[in-house]
Amino acid sequence: MPKIAEIDDTPNPNAVKFTLHEPLSWGIAHSYDNPEQAKNDELATALFALDHVTNVFYTDRWLTVTQDGEADWPALVRLIAVPLRAAPAATEQSAAMVSAAKLAVHEMSEDEQDRFGRINDLLDQQIRPALQADGGDLHVLGLSGDTLSIHYQGACGTCPSAIGGTLASIENLLRSIEPEIAVQAV
Repeated sequence: MPKIAEIDDTPNPNAVKFTLHEPLSWGIAHSYDNPEQAKNDELATALFALDHVTNVFYTDRWLTVTQDGEADWPALVRLIAVPLRAAPAATEQSAAMVSAAKLAVHEMSEDEQDRFGRINDLLDQQIRPALQADGGDLHVLGLSGDTLSIHYQGACGTCPSAIGGTLASIENLLRSIEPEIAVQAV
């Protein structure tokens, strides 16, 4: 039963970030753009049942909820707090999912693993902390040749600056280690 530590605005006026005292997951990001995607996640399903909720994103000790711009934030925050406080803290299942994700990387060739590792390390050090501080994140969908596909999550998913300036910044940063790389948001 996670307790809410802080509630913060994000650069996206339609998203609010909840920082928690207890983790909801251990390193696994949960990102849903609609109720159908969230049907197997009790917390996300409960949040989508609230009027105006358009996106749910959570990982570890924080959750970001995005609305359609029609709701009064103070009233919606009070409604979001109910299922959030009732949600169970991270379980062994989260740890098993982390292990499975790591196993998938080990199935890559040694060169692919090295390249993927360098890219992710740079994203972890230079990009993700800023996105997470604002209630969002990015997930690497794949690396095909010199094209890295990413998906913005949480507050970043509908933030106008994510597609323009942030995407160009990510690409410019990654070109310091991969000069030919192109980054596309999906």
